[in-house]
Amino acid sequence: MAEFTHQRGKRREDNGLGSVLDLLLANARLVLGVSGAAVLAIATLAVKRLIDRATSPRDEGDPKAEQKTLEESWQDLALIKATPKPPKKQRREDLSAPLVSLAQPSVPGEPKVCSDPPETPQVEPSPPRCLTLQEQLLSHHSSWLAVPEVQASVAPRLARSICTQLQNFLRSKCPELPFGSLFLSGPLLDGLEALAVDHVHLMLPVVLDATLWSLIPGEDTVVRNPQYWLIKRTDLEYFPRGCSPWDKFIVGRYLSSNALNETLHKMLVASINWPAIGSLLGSIIYPVVASQELKLEVKHDQVELSITLFPMVEMEGRVLLAAPPEGLVENLWLESFSRAEVSKVKELDAGDAGARQTCLRILNGVCKSHPALHRLRGSPLTHVVLHLSATSLDWAEESLADRFQQVLEELVGYLEQGVLPSYFNPKINLFCELLEEEIDEMGFTLYRALSEPELLLKDK
Repeated sequence: MAEFTHQRGKRREDNGLGSVLDLLLANARLVLGVSGAAVLAIATLAVKRLIDRATSPRDEGDPKAEQKTLEESWQDLALIKATPKPPKKQRREDLSAPLVSLAQPSVPGEPKVCSDPPETPQVEPSPPRCLTLQEQLLSHHSSWLAVPEVQASVAPRLARSICTQLQNFLRSKCPELPFGSLFLSGPLLDGLEALAVDHVHLMLPVVLDATLWSLIPGEDTVVRNPQYWLIKRTDLEYFPRGCSPWDKFIVGRYLSSNALNETLHKMLVASINWPAIGSLLGSIIYPVVASQELKLEVKHDQVELSITLFPMVEMEGRVLLAAPPEGLVENLWLESFSRAEVSKVKELDAGDAGARQTCLRILNGVCKSHPALHRLRGSPLTHVVLHLSATSLDWAEESLADRFQQVLEELVGYLEQGVLPSYFNPKINLFCELLEEEIDEMGFTLYRALSEPELLLKDK
């Protein structure tokens, strides 16, 4: 009785487990499909055998029964491991493409072979070619610094036409003032800065009688700055005021750059009919009223220009500009080395077929586009290259990358000291007008670029 009760309870447990498994398999067919349900059925059957074998009484002492049980256990385990995995669903990359059917037509007489769904071959992209610094510099120079041909031809022609109109006006308005012939200067014609047509310098020579005027070095005045000069009226006892047409611009026996600039500013703003000149030249021209500089803005269909007028004096082999420093000092004239810089760099390049001009154009282009380095453009970079040319003699195009990186190293050294001596006058510090914060920011930017100078080219 007890044995019957035990077997009945066992059958109930088996029936309960079997009903649960049947329900699971029935639902699996709906959820997993036919193939998924088959996989689950095989695995469930194996597990059920293991459970039955674990709950059934063993025939202890019967070695054949134990051996048979052991073999069945390994067979069931192998059955579980050999259970085929359901095929992976093909990922649909393009929703607009039709789904690929996994069913393949069977050929009579050939066994059916279960093959994996066809996969689209993936073409691995070739790794980008790493350009050397030399290649990047040459590419930067040839493509990024190039100016459209139309702008390169229109801008100089338009600037020269404005120069002619201004020259005619000054000769008719101020015939008593011996102005020389106006001429163009600046990045548009010098060729040392990045090839840009957005800014032009218009040089207005002021012709002085050397017997009535002399130069006083700025370091001998209260400013103690060798970059500025005073132009003093001499021999007033023998040649009183009025002997020179420029005497009307004297302030305290010195030719005042401020007084001359103010007179010319009034002419540019109030006296010249720029709308009529602009209409004649097919452009819009207007003077910048609020600027202390003598500046014109020009808008043309193909180009926009900013023209700055600089009165200049040539005496004793020096070129002085009416560009006084900010402050209360009004009479000072700034010594300009632009002409000497251009002449010296081109002379050196012609002597050894060097790439100094190419290097300077790239450096100026980098500094122009970088917000922290824009004040290094022009003269400071040229003087660094000239200093470096005295020690580094190989300036061939093949060495452009080495020289470029060497210029960066030299600049970092000068910024650390806060002093960049002029190539033509070592007493002049070309960093004297920079703030300490500006020097620190420039030095940090260039120091970071020493290990990876390509960063400067990527900031464009």
